[in-house]
Formats: sequence, structure tokens, C-alpha cells
Amino acid sequence: MKHTRPAPTDSGAAGEEQIPAELPLIILRDQVVFPMSVVPIRITSKSDHKLIDDAVMTNKHVAMLTQRPSEASQQGVKGDDDGDGAVHTSSLEDDGDGNPPDLSEALYTVGSVGRVLQLQHLPDGSINAAIQAIRRFHAAGIKQREPYPIVTIEFLNDIPAESEDVQALMGTVKNQMDRLIDLSPNIPDGAHSIIENISEPGFLADLVAGNLSLQITEKQELLETLNVRERLERLTYVLARELEMLELSAKIQSDVKSSIDKNQREFYLRQQLKAIQEELGEGPGSRPELQEYREKLEALEAPEEVKKEAFRELDRLSQMNEAAAEYHVIMTYLDWFVELPWAKSTEDQLDIERAETILNEDHHGLEKVKRRILEYLAVRKLKPDAPGPILCFIGPPGVGKTSLGRSIARALGRNFTRMSLGGMRDEAEIRGHRKTYVGALPGRIIQNIRKAESNNPVFMLDEIDKVGSDFRGDPSSALLEVLDPAQNDSFTDLYLNVPFDLSKVMFIATGNVPDTIPWALYDRMEVIDIPGYTLEEKMEIARKYLVPRQLEAHGLTQRKLRITKTAIKKIINDYTREAGVRNLEREIANVCRGCAKRFAEGVEGAISVKPDDLRHYLGRERVFHDVAERTRMPGVATGLAWMPTGGDILFVEATRMPGKGNLVLTGQMGEVMKESAQAVLSYVRSHAAPLGLEPSDFTDYDIHIHVPAGAVPKDGPSAGITMLAALVSLLTGKRVRNGVAMTGEVTLRGLVMPVGGVKEKALAAARAKIKEVILPARNEKDLDEVPETAKKKLTFHFVREMREVLEIALKIYMDNDRRE
Repeated sequence: MKHTRPAPTDSGAAGEEQIPAELPLIILRDQVVFPMSVVPIRITSKSDHKLIDDAVMTNKHVAMLTQRPSEASQQGVKGDDDGDGAVHTSSLEDDGDGNPPDLSEALYTVGSVGRVLQLQHLPDGSINAAIQAIRRFHAAGIKQREPYPIVTIEFLNDIPAESEDVQALMGTVKNQMDRLIDLSPNIPDGAHSIIENISEPGFLADLVAGNLSLQITEKQELLETLNVRERLERLTYVLARELEMLELSAKIQSDVKSSIDKNQREFYLRQQLKAIQEELGEGPGSRPELQEYREKLEALEAPEEVKKEAFRELDRLSQMNEAAAEYHVIMTYLDWFVELPWAKSTEDQLDIERAETILNEDHHGLEKVKRRILEYLAVRKLKPDAPGPILCFIGPPGVGKTSLGRSIARALGRNFTRMSLGGMRDEAEIRGHRKTYVGALPGRIIQNIRKAESNNPVFMLDEIDKVGSDFRGDPSSALLEVLDPAQNDSFTDLYLNVPFDLSKVMFIATGNVPDTIPWALYDRMEVIDIPGYTLEEKMEIARKYLVPRQLEAHGLTQRKLRITKTAIKKIINDYTREAGVRNLEREIANVCRGCAKRFAEGVEGAISVKPDDLRHYLGRERVFHDVAERTRMPGVATGLAWMPTGGDILFVEATRMPGKGNLVLTGQMGEVMKESAQAVLSYVRSHAAPLGLEPSDFTDYDIHIHVPAGAVPKDGPSAGITMLAALVSLLTGKRVRNGVAMTGEVTLRGLVMPVGGVKEKALAAARAKIKEVILPARNEKDLDEVPETAKKKLTFHFVREMREVLEIALKIYMDNDRRE
């Protein structure tokens, strides 16, 4: 740190040296000189030699200005630069017309007046001059150019600020400088005492600014700041920035040094460990399990990027001590690698007749599903590399969706694996955990692929409509990659961290309702609806599959126990009401257990179970067909409803009592169903005259509409025409015809709109022994999906308007005028 004691600065002060108003000009490049500092300047040009000689011969004073760095080449500022990094002086050229150039465009106009203290002549002809800066000045103009520039100067004085703030700022600057001196290797330690002994604010600011490595523009701004308080404030910001940079640099250097020291230490210790292991016979070559892994990986038929990752982990394992915590983690990771069927496939059995025979053996009906599987086999026969389909079986419980997957695998000659998605909420169940976690494992997709022992199994995703999500992630979103043929050929499990090809897998998802499946996932699958079974189909399924299976499960044979067809029919009609056959099999199992008990008690001979014997084994009947009984009074109508477990019938009851025309709705109705009831009442009131009703029927009575089974929530618009029939039946006193059920949405204009679930509702009507079904006309096309056995039992009426519903259900004929 360069430092001189302050000298008198007023020109003309008593007893002190006088500074002329016109001085030779030294132009500095890349350096700003502050008052009270000593700067070395190297003189190389002849003109500057003369300038220094003349200055020494006269009053030894020179003026120093800094060249503007970005405009030097444009303003005629030239200088000598020999590339040694020293400070050079420059001369000013004229503008081409013999006139000096504009001073402010080439140079900064505020600089320092200096006094030449010492000259040193060098062997190469250049001169080193030591110049002490005395005070600031402003350059008023260039008086002469040759043989060197002479500038007219105006002295600048500091604007003092005597206040406590200035003292506080001085203390801040001194503290910052103390920290800077400790961090900077370029500032000597003795600078602490120099800074501490300075009491004049302006001198402190100039001394500190002159010794900082700042940009020229920043130094020049500090030089031009005459207000001492403002100069100190700017300096605190600059010092804070420099301290931050130095601290960051020191931290980086410390971290780098620590890292190098650590790496060198680890390398030395590893070399020592290697030597010790070799002496003890415990080196990498002495571990048989490592050699076994290497042989398995070399024989593994997997993509190159997969094998490269596996060998990289094996190399890491060979460098570890067996006692290391990560040693067994990598061993488990390699176990998964070598056991996965990367290229192991089973050969498809493409005999279509054989596949059809197997499907028919295992399942009765389900023609749509069987046809789709046979079509897939035909495509595979023509195009062996065709990607596997992604099917989704949607249907009520107990219709055989899961068991159908096993039959498909047997028909194709593939391995079968099943994964239940019900209640899954953690995304890691699909993608796995990264192996850095404690107890990490691959996701269940990869786990089941390993269990299947082939890369093209039939993979059943059971209960896909019951996948949940919470703070741990959304498994349904993770399934998007699995079930997308465009990207599942490179499915990446987080544990393996390498892609696995799932495009050869035949995925089959199952669910009860499509509404809860995320639309993006639903769109990636080919949905196949599986309807409930008719009575005939249930009897055939019981005869072929359920009874033999339960006989074997209970140690019985067909010779010892025979359940008659009439008994099976009674079980279906009087003990179960379902779309599938799950409860039917339970009841057959109850019969088998009862008979097994009798055999264990000593009964000899065969047992034949007939309808009259069922009460002994199953108790009293649990299902009653009370449609006729329920509709024997006015105000009751039979409707058809869709539920996740299949179709069912429901009753709508209406009654009235003296009141003020209010409408009461009960039975756990949803908002849509309540709005349908309001629309029905509005329609009936608007057509009171054609129906033979009086206005007092609505104003003097309250109407109550109730849907029994009040504990079961109900919603949807399809009960509209059922509520219409019940309300009109109540008000007119006419009963709804026995054996008639209906479904359809109503509008205020009297139109009947289409509804969904026609197939399930038709099957429910057939099970309940309904004879006639009223449907919207636009649902006629949906009868293609209804089984023929159900169609033969039912008579369908297709209606477009409410008046047609009343004509069919109540034999009420309204006149033909229509209200618009």
C-alpha cells in the first residue's frame, strides 16, 4: 500500500509551494491516480522525455489525466505499449485541421496534480518516474500541443462533512479494510496500522480507493466525487462487493484444497488396502461371487447400455470391502439384473382352433372377448412383431374377468402374472425406488416380469378403477408410460435406472366402472364391456364349472352328490341377485358343505339335492320377486337402474296429503334425480287438462315421491319416466301395468331422452321376471349388446314422448293438442 503524509494543497498558501495554473499533461492508460499517493510511471516516447525533463527543471509539477478506455482509437489518443504491463504516457493529436481535439471526448477531465519525486534512467533508454499526487483538478482546456500537451487546470476542493455519520462511515471503511487486508495476499499486513492512524475522512477514502483493484470507470467516479460523505458511502458498497468476492474465492480455494487432500488420502489408503488384501489373499480375484456375477453378466442377453451399467456396478463392487454398507446393496442390484428375462420369450401358440377350444373350455359365453383374442392371434400369425394389445375388461363383479386372463395366457401359450391395483397410492409401487434408499426395490411391474420368467407374459392389472393418489404420488400417471405402446418399449424403473422393453407384454386391465379411471389412462386401452349373465348362462356355468369345482374342493364326487337343474335354478332365482356368479358359487359351496357333514355323520349312498331340500342347507329364500305385489296400488312404478355391480330394478312410490302444493323427495336422491322429479311435476301440471286433473290437485295437496332402499344413494336422470308414471298413477288413480319396467330421461317439453347402461338394465329386468321394458327410441341401437336369451324374455317398447309412456304403462291416452 503506497502512502505519504498529506502535503499542503492550496495554491498560494503562506510559506508553501506554488502550483502553476498551466502544467504539462501526462496521459495515463488504465490507471487513476488519487491525491496523496505515489505512482510509478514509465516514460518511453521522446516527447514524454522532454516533458519530464522540463518539469524537473522548473517546478517539478505535472498534471495527470486518465484516457477513456473505450474511445481511445477514435479520439486520436495514442501511446506506446511494449506489452510489459507498465503504465505509459501518451500525446494528443489534432483533429486533422490543426486544432486540438475535444478534451472531454478523449480523456476524463478530472485528475490529479503531481510532483516528480525521483527519476531512474534505464539501459533501454526509458525512464521510470516516481510521481506523488497532491490534489484534484479539473482540466479547463489544452493550451498547447507541441512538443507535449499543456493543460489549463482548475483546482477542486473536497466538500467537508463534519457529522457523526462520517465518523461511523470511517469506522465501517476501516473494518472492511481490515478484513480485506486479511483476505488479500497482495496487501501487506502493515497496512492495518496505516489505515487505523488516519483521521481525515477524505484522505482515508482516497488512500483506500487508490489501493483497490477496481475498474477504471469506478475509480474515476470515486475521484470525481468531491463530497466526502458520499465518497465514503460509495466506497463502503465497493468494499462490500470486493469482500464478498474475496470470501467466495477463499472458500472455493479451501474446498478445492480439502477435496484434493481427501482424494490423495483416499488413494493412498486404497493402495494400502489393496496391498493388504493381496497379502491376505482377499483381493478382487479371490472373491468367487464376483467372478460368478461376471460370468452371468457376460452370458446375459441384454442391450449394450444395460450390460454397461451392470459391469460398472460390478467394478464398484470389486473395489469395496465386504463390510461396507453399500456392498450388499450392489449385490442385490446385480441379482435383479441377472434374473430379469431381458431377452427370454415364450413362443406364441398361433393355432386359432386350439385357442378357441381352450377359451370355450374355461368360460361360457363372453363371445366378444373371445373374438378379440382370436383376432389378435390372427394378426400375430401374419405379423409376428406386432405389439401386444392393451385390453381393459369392464364389468360387474363375478363375471370372470380375472379368470379370463388365465385362460387367455393358456390359449396363447404364455406365462401369466397378476398385479392388483386396488387401493394403490404410492407411485413407487409402479416405478420403484432409487437404489440409494434403504430397502429399495424395483416397482411391481419389474417384480412381476421377473416372476413371470419371460418378457412377453400376459400381465393382468386387476381393479384399475380403484387406483388412488395422495402426497406420495399418482400411480395412475405412472401407468401411462406402462400402457402406452408408443413408449413402453423403453420403460425405466427407478431402481434399475436402465430401460426395459415392455412392448411384447400383453397387458389386460380389469375394472368394475369406467368413470373412476383417469381419462388419459382410459384412452390408452381398448375397453371391452363384459355384461352380466342371464339365467340360462348361469345355469350352464354352474353345471360345467361351479359344481364340479366345489365337489372337488369338498372331497365329493358326482356319484355321491347330485344337484339337480331345478335346484340350481332355484338357487339362482331365490338366493342370489347378482350380475356375476360369485354368490352362486358360495351358495353351491354351502350345499356341498351340508352334504359333506351328512356323509361324515354316517349317511350312506348318494345324495340328490332338489329344490325342496335347499331350505335345509341354505335357509329361507332371500330374494323375492315382488314386482306385481309392489305395483298393485296406484302411485307405484318399476324402474331400471345401473349400478357398479350391474343392473337392478328400483321402485318409485308417490303419495299425496292435504297441504299447500309442496313437493317432498326422499330416498337419498342426488341433485340430478331431484331435478328430474321437479321436471316431471312441471310437465304433469302443464298437462293437467289432457290428463283430467284439476288445479286443486296440485295446490291443495303436498306430493311426496319416495325411492325405497333409502340407505343406498341414487342419482342420475334415467328415473325420469318412472317418476312420471308413478305421479300420474297417483293423481289419476290408475295402476301401472304389472310386469312393466322403464328407464329414460324426461324434458319439460315432454321428450324422452336416451340413457346409458341399457344392456345391464335389460339383464336386470330379465332376472326380475319383468315382461315388458320401456326404453327411449334412441336407445334401440343398444339392444345389439343385449344377449339373445334376455331379448326373448322381454318385450321392448321404444318411446319418444311422455304421452307414449303413459299410453303403454297406464293405458292413459292424452288428446293430440301440444303446448308450445
